[in-house]
Amino acid sequence: MLCLAFSVKIFHILPVKTRRITNMEEKDFSTLEERVGVKFKNNEILRQAMVHRSYLNEHPDFPLGHNERLEFLGDAVLELSVTKYLYENYPNPEGELTNWRAALVNSHMLATVARELDIEEFLFLSRGEQKDKNSKARQYILANAMEALIGAVYLDAGWEVADEFVKKIILTKLPSILELKLYLDPKSRFQEAAQEQFGITPTYKVVSETGPDHAKEFRVAVYVGDEEIAVGEGTSKQEAQIDAAKKALEEKGWC
Repeated sequence: MLCLAFSVKIFHILPVKTRRITNMEEKDFSTLEERVGVKFKNNEILRQAMVHRSYLNEHPDFPLGHNERLEFLGDAVLELSVTKYLYENYPNPEGELTNWRAALVNSHMLATVARELDIEEFLFLSRGEQKDKNSKARQYILANAMEALIGAVYLDAGWEVADEFVKKIILTKLPSILELKLYLDPKSRFQEAAQEQFGITPTYKVVSETGPDHAKEFRVAVYVGDEEIAVGEGTSKQEAQIDAAKKALEEKGWC
């Protein structure tokens, strides 16, 4: 678990008008504040960052809105913070910095950080979404909640605190991203590793294609020479190839 504690001068901002919460599902948000390292002046902003739209469909009288506006704000804060840090600390060309930034702010990274902070237990989700824990949809929900959390920190405490928060939870991932070349997509990484190890460019072959035209499912195998390394799945050939490459990196221990 991350321990994020810091002391930074806080900007004064206009107070946000919110309704007092009554009869709300009880969640101990002081625990989340400890994990984030920020004591919120307006605790309802933190709560709203955890509200998924699906929850409001089942609880129309819930006194807070969903987190999508906070997500919109947090996305901008996150990108600016990461961009500023990369610009100030690395003299690399724009294209490289863009790839590094993408690796830091993509949904997979944000969902990973969200799980490290254990924010999942604080989410307000519909009953259906609560059951769907290991899907792509849950990854996006966690990533969006992470952006909303960043937006909430910015709104409640100002730029300096939000910037420090991003440095603590996101930018600490940069060294491993650079070391493992995670800024490259899985296909590029597997191709580079296969060429380095064997002097061979991997090939991909569709194993099966099922389902109606509007809902196809593909299974694609990736080969190094004649050796099948892994099989990936996806709703398009490209998605299945990326999944196969990701699994191949794991199989070879090149990730």
